[in-house]
Amino acid sequence: MSGATDCPGGRLERAAIAAAALLLAGCATVPPDAGKNPRDPFERFNRQVYGFNDQFDRYVLKPAAKGYVAVVPHAFRLCIANGVSNVGEIRNAVNDILQAKPVGASTDTGRLAINTTLGVFGCFDVATKMGLERRTEDFGLTLARWGAGPGPYLMLPVLGPSDVRDAVGLVPDSYTNPITYVTPVYDRYIYYVGSAIETRAGLLDATDLIDRTALDRYQFTRDVYLQRRTSLQYEGNPPLSREPDDSDETGSRPSGTKTNPAQPAPEDRR
Repeated sequence: MSGATDCPGGRLERAAIAAAALLLAGCATVPPDAGKNPRDPFERFNRQVYGFNDQFDRYVLKPAAKGYVAVVPHAFRLCIANGVSNVGEIRNAVNDILQAKPVGASTDTGRLAINTTLGVFGCFDVATKMGLERRTEDFGLTLARWGAGPGPYLMLPVLGPSDVRDAVGLVPDSYTNPITYVTPVYDRYIYYVGSAIETRAGLLDATDLIDRTALDRYQFTRDVYLQRRTSLQYEGNPPLSREPDDSDETGSRPSGTKTNPAQPAPEDRR
């Protein structure tokens, strides 16, 4: 093998070719009516990003997740999943405070304290057994609480489904994650990669079901994401009004799906 093949430039060139091949392989078929859904005016672009994400998942993330499940015992995987979730309680508590939800903030803080101590740094979810249910809050929901609309739906590279409001919220949320302050940076990325693989492993069965049943996986993913975010915003009790979109015509969106994201959610009583 020639020396040129092993030089840094050669490796970078091969990496660039591989990335380009992955991107080209991810080009998605775009339907002619793409962009007519008012919640998804950037559908043509989003489908291309979805295609890239799908290829990245198919050839990188999903195989890694399957290997992780095959090698790591279930009890240890559960410990890791609980630990990752425990770190997220800080984000939950901060955003509950910003949303003026004292009950939610107390629940999140209690979960963090109990699971970090009695649960051995989050390995065991003791708080749930004590009646403190796991919740989800983030800065996107905080913006919604105070009247910010979601904006257009977005498919983010690698990160997946979002909208403009939630994408903006990723930045302040990153400062509530203690891993952000870990040095050296290499150790930080080890955590991020491990967390991504653990999360993907927990979704293997769900994505396999989608692959088998969904006629349009992009549309299915989009509709489920938007419905879940609306449910989280309104604490599972969204308003009755909704705006029709193209998924109503296809029947892919269940009747009763609610929209009106600018209305603040009620105080959490869980």
